[in-house]
Amino acid sequence: MNIGEIAKRAGVSRSTVSYALSGKRPVSTATARRINEVIAELGYRPNASARALAEGRTRTLGLVIPPASRRLTNAQLGFVASVVEAAATHDLDVLLSPSGGDHDRSFERMVTGRRVDGVILMEILLDDPRVVRLRQSALPFVTIGHVEHPGASWWVDVDYAALVRRCVHHLADLGHEHVVLVSRSPELVAAGYGPAARATDAFLAAAAQRGLSGHVVCCADEPAAGLAGFEEIHTTWPEVTAAVTINEAALPGLERALHRAGLDVPSDFSVTGVIADRLAEDFHPPLTAADVPAEEMARLAVELLMERIADPGATPRHALLEPPISLRSSTGALRRPQF
Repeated sequence: MNIGEIAKRAGVSRSTVSYALSGKRPVSTATARRINEVIAELGYRPNASARALAEGRTRTLGLVIPPASRRLTNAQLGFVASVVEAAATHDLDVLLSPSGGDHDRSFERMVTGRRVDGVILMEILLDDPRVVRLRQSALPFVTIGHVEHPGASWWVDVDYAALVRRCVHHLADLGHEHVVLVSRSPELVAAGYGPAARATDAFLAAAAQRGLSGHVVCCADEPAAGLAGFEEIHTTWPEVTAAVTINEAALPGLERALHRAGLDVPSDFSVTGVIADRLAEDFHPPLTAADVPAEEMARLAVELLMERIADPGATPRHALLEPPISLRSSTGALRRPQF
């Protein structure tokens, strides 16, 4: 069944049916209703390629993810799944493309190959060459995260600086005097990974403001690194009684290390951080944390990108989210020695 048959049965021209399907020109309510009734009766489904050609769009969004050589964390996978789900509500497909190292060729093909209508970038560096490249192109894009000087960029992010400060103040209010930040991998930190840089600056500033002794440890995104990281903390700074973490992949190792050291949470050691809520619930005991709203961030990123695609000249917009800290069971008052 084709558009010509639909037009014939609805008593309208082929172009009117095309306009009703694509939305490129207005069609009266009565005409649109008649066309839709015929379509429903015939069970017509427009060919995706033909529809894309008629609309001048691919109806596909690009999602740029970390390189395949680096295993995605649960939080990153959550973002990917949430972007795909958000795009599906708008009848859009998602094309995944890794970037970094040899994978930059894949990213370049996405930028130049007219494969997608727009791009969403994940894992943003303070000075990100991918953002520079997209600014040079005519391809609309939105970032999950933001560069140091976002200018006219469109982006969605969590306010890591504000959230980490609140975590430090929470620990200080509980009486902790020696605290540590468990950050991301040394490679990411050295590359200028935005959340890690902002979290570190905020952590050290808040610790100084409250008169705390603050330390920073970098961990790879894996449980083994969390275990080794805590052993480093316990050996180098045995006086530390609380940690703030932004590394959700290292959490299981941190939990095992605390158990191995015979430290009870939160009686002996408190843990808090900026973590996806479902991962916070998996920690034992459940983690007091600012819950990263992955689904909301993905939905906003897709909506902003669609807005930018529809109106390339629109005023740039962004969303900086500051979710509340959910008080669970992993933080408690500092237990003073009894004499």
